[in-house]
Amino acid sequence: MIPTQRVILGAGLAILLIITAASIALDVKSRSDATWVHQTVRVQKNISDLRVLLRRAESAARGYELYRSPAFNAEFQSVQAQIAPALAELKRGVRDNPDQVKLLQGTEPLALRRVEIAAEAMRLRAAGDEAGIAALSSKAEGRGLMDAVMGNLDHLSAEEERVLAARSQDSRRTGIVLLGIDVAGALLILLLVALVMRESRRATVELESTLSETTAANHALEAAVAERTEHLVNAHDELRLSVNVLQSTFHSMAEAVLVIDAEGNVLLSNPAAERMLLHHTGMNLRNLRALSDVFHGDGVTPLKADELPSVRVLRGEKFEDMEMIVRPHSGNPPRHLMVSGRPMLNGQGDISGAVLVYHDATMSRETERQLYQSQKLDAIGKLTGGVAHDFNNMLTVISGNTETLVASLKGQPELQRVARLIDEAAERCAELIQHLLAFARRQPLQPRNVEINAAIADIAKLLRPTLGEQIQIETVLEQGPMTAHIDPSRLTNAVLNMAINARDAMPNGGKLLLETHRVVLDEAYAQAHADVVAGPYVMLAVSDTGTGMSPDTQLKAFEPFFTTKEVGKGSGLGLSMVYGFVKQSGGHIKIYSEESHGTTIKLYLPPGEGMADVAAAGAPQVEGGAETIFVVEDDNLVRTFVTAQLQSLGYKTIAAPDGKTALELIAAGQPFDLLFTDVVIPGGMSGRDLADKVARLRPGVKVLYTSGYTDNAIVHHGKLDDGVMLLTKPYRRNQLAETIRKALGGGAASASPAPPPPA
Repeated sequence: MIPTQRVILGAGLAILLIITAASIALDVKSRSDATWVHQTVRVQKNISDLRVLLRRAESAARGYELYRSPAFNAEFQSVQAQIAPALAELKRGVRDNPDQVKLLQGTEPLALRRVEIAAEAMRLRAAGDEAGIAALSSKAEGRGLMDAVMGNLDHLSAEEERVLAARSQDSRRTGIVLLGIDVAGALLILLLVALVMRESRRATVELESTLSETTAANHALEAAVAERTEHLVNAHDELRLSVNVLQSTFHSMAEAVLVIDAEGNVLLSNPAAERMLLHHTGMNLRNLRALSDVFHGDGVTPLKADELPSVRVLRGEKFEDMEMIVRPHSGNPPRHLMVSGRPMLNGQGDISGAVLVYHDATMSRETERQLYQSQKLDAIGKLTGGVAHDFNNMLTVISGNTETLVASLKGQPELQRVARLIDEAAERCAELIQHLLAFARRQPLQPRNVEINAAIADIAKLLRPTLGEQIQIETVLEQGPMTAHIDPSRLTNAVLNMAINARDAMPNGGKLLLETHRVVLDEAYAQAHADVVAGPYVMLAVSDTGTGMSPDTQLKAFEPFFTTKEVGKGSGLGLSMVYGFVKQSGGHIKIYSEESHGTTIKLYLPPGEGMADVAAAGAPQVEGGAETIFVVEDDNLVRTFVTAQLQSLGYKTIAAPDGKTALELIAAGQPFDLLFTDVVIPGGMSGRDLADKVARLRPGVKVLYTSGYTDNAIVHHGKLDDGVMLLTKPYRRNQLAETIRKALGGGAASASPAPPPPA
């Protein structure tokens, strides 16, 4: 029996080595397939990026054609600079596909020619060359080029989709084969162990029988036993090594693996399964279903009982990357899982069990959701900031003239009441625009080092009469000095907005808690939240015991005009304004809420350096003067209004609609005491550019800027540049008078309207 045992053992080991080699080769191929799939996905993204850049360039060119705005010209130049690198990146991505390379080489000159035509049109419009524009338009070359480029990009994208599908299918097939080989190897090892043990027992019985029959062959038998024992020990050692390798691999896998029988009992589980799913050997999956709610990948549609992975795989189905979301009843966080399953068959071909592999995609899906939400809010913010300038120009004229009208109708109470209604409506419009600008991060902040505990204590005093006696207000403030570098007036407005939302969520009364703490957001938190920079922060938490928010409401809470209140009960701008203030200040905001249990909103604010700054005392109200003010304003209504207001204050005025006209007057020797210019003016230069050129002609010139929204020309990182004075539109007569006097006096300050009341 010894030769037979050796042959069987040798054959088994040979087969095991073959299986191991095949497993390694397939694993290498699987990694290669995954690399190719990732490469194809990157190429698809490069095609999408190039298509977006071309559309943005075309949109900027059209915007410039309609409005002649330098902002559109700047955006076009920025996008044009990105197109050539995007083409180069795409060529590198498809270099392994000759057909794609050839198609892209034909597309590149078309795309560059299309951008060149747009640039030429913008240059002609900037120069006022109508004949050149007409000649260029008559060729109608641009649209054809764009259609050809987009058609080629669609062809490229379709080809990459085909390649991606083929490579993904190949990768899945390789994974299936690899799993089968791994299972076959494990079964073979168990078979060899059983065979060796059986043969060992049989050999022992034979040896004992031989020893009892004769003592003459004792020495020969002992030698044979020793030899056979040595072979068995070696075989056992080899088998133990192989089993240890397989066990180590199984236990070190990041994916959760469950082996179940036909009744759903867990026969085998690795540590990842116990950690990720809280499942372990001996449990029954049918009994565990009552512990969680399971949904499809959308997180809304419940997964039916016959759609569960264990049920499907025990029916004989094979599947890859089945997406589902599990929400445990225990209150543990939900998990986003990708499940693959394979049934196991016995010798008769019947299903005897199954193997389920779970991949935890919770972190990656949450990152995707946060990125999408951040991009959506940024897009809404850009749209909001873009229209604010024109709205504030109109509101400046309306507010200023209605203020004058109210004052002049003192003898006609009925008409004065109508004028006051118009004035109040204009003020309300201005408040809404201020809320929108706060969300869009387009308001000039005046940050300073604020002692956060003292500020919160003062705000709490302000809240008590505002919220009413049915709301209990408590503060938990971390001891010791703690400063945050923020605009204190915006902080007050933000806390007031959150407190009013909390009050509305507690119609029958409740508790409002204000907390402060020093915290450090580590790299792990920053990686999980794409917009967060790791480091120290001052955390302010506002908590209530109200009705709480649903997960869907939490996702939309920061969007402007989104509200769960009845019509007329709220504008939906409160939390969006808080969001904009925190983001513009360089901080982070997070909502924690559970329906019927309450809400906590945490503001992570940038820490201050050194001691808290002392707020400057308010200046006494001033009227006018006799100096000469040079007004540069492109809007005719605003220009007429401002010059009339300044003249009513006693000033002499000079007005120009653009920078070119203003420079011509100044170069001709026109005297003035103060340059009062809008930041956004036509003619190819901003108000900042105009001020710089005037400073070269008139060193020491005094400048006051005005704008309907902050612009990168004078505002960086959310605050005004040093030495810059800004009067934010819309403004009242007394604000204009006070700021003009400050500017003539040489002091550098910002005179913006007070923060709007909470939404």
